[in-house]
Amino acid sequence: MRKEHSQNLVASIVEFCRFLRANGFSGHLRQAFTALEASTHIDVADRQSFAFALQSALCCSKDQWKSFPQLFRQFWGEEQARPRSAAGEYKGPSKSNAPECKEGASVFLDHPGNDTSAAEGTGKAVFGASAHSRLRKLDFSEVAANDIAALEEICIRLLRRMSLRLSRRFTINHRGTRIDLRRSIRRSVAMGGDPFALAYKKRRPTSYKFVLLLDISGSMNFYSLFLVRFAYALQESFRRVETFLFSTSLVGISDLLRTRSLPDALRRLSQRDAGWSGGTKIGESLREFNQQHGRRLLSRDTVFIILSDGWETGEPELLADEMRKARRRVLKTIWLNPLLGLKDYQPATRGMAAALPFVDVFAPAHNLESLLALEKHL
Repeated sequence: MRKEHSQNLVASIVEFCRFLRANGFSGHLRQAFTALEASTHIDVADRQSFAFALQSALCCSKDQWKSFPQLFRQFWGEEQARPRSAAGEYKGPSKSNAPECKEGASVFLDHPGNDTSAAEGTGKAVFGASAHSRLRKLDFSEVAANDIAALEEICIRLLRRMSLRLSRRFTINHRGTRIDLRRSIRRSVAMGGDPFALAYKKRRPTSYKFVLLLDISGSMNFYSLFLVRFAYALQESFRRVETFLFSTSLVGISDLLRTRSLPDALRRLSQRDAGWSGGTKIGESLREFNQQHGRRLLSRDTVFIILSDGWETGEPELLADEMRKARRRVLKTIWLNPLLGLKDYQPATRGMAAALPFVDVFAPAHNLESLLALEKHL
């Protein structure tokens, strides 16, 4: 029988994967997902079974298999053997003169993941057109620290463009004031190229309202930073956008994102107690949203977007019930899951399986390209 995760187990396993990466392991997201899945099938209180499960999932060479027991004892053995930040993140020994991590949520907001790869010289900064293309397709969990600034710049610029396109869409209208050049040229072909019949267009009224719920639990550490930027870009271009963070409870952040400066928004966000890198109780958080905000924010012109990997530590029946309530009120429900970017991923976890019947669009959110592809669903 599948066993439930404790509230902090997912976050701790993700930390351990990062710790292994700092010590020479590949630490690919697929392996981390396998480790999380394996831990649901064993008694995690049995230290030996837990160690063997992680070793099988995370080792891919003979040398890694030999070094794993010592690294496991170092991380899981004594609390003082693995210093943590206030956000619960592992802070490994630095091999460079990298600045110390800040406390609280600012650790998460400043560095989403691969800080160790840059410190040890394994990350490679990339520049130019090829770098632009590479960063668009790069999984957020694999971004090296010295690539973060470049990706952030590309991310916010392209997401802003997407949001502006959505807010400025035009529709055919014979009484419009703007000439639709493309359609006019197409019509002129039958007239030998002379534009006798001009086509006109006008701006389509944007009446949609967007409500975003962003998962900031430990298993989403690699992705939440960039998904916050997605929320910021959307809120920048649309008047009716409401954004909430959740892990084990719900926190509204719409007021923090309504600024002209993204760094200022992130700085204010880092100072708000939101439960960064905690456990995951999607159903309870959604119930809190429905009870406190559902009647005011959910309506037939609302696009309801949930950004989460679906790892649920609460009751899946509660999640299904709250998803059903929300779906009845809105125009469309979109669930963005970073794990969907994995080739062999199947939404088999109990939480994700419970939510899917009430989701209209189930799409990946593991890299910038996948976020930009969301435009066709909006």
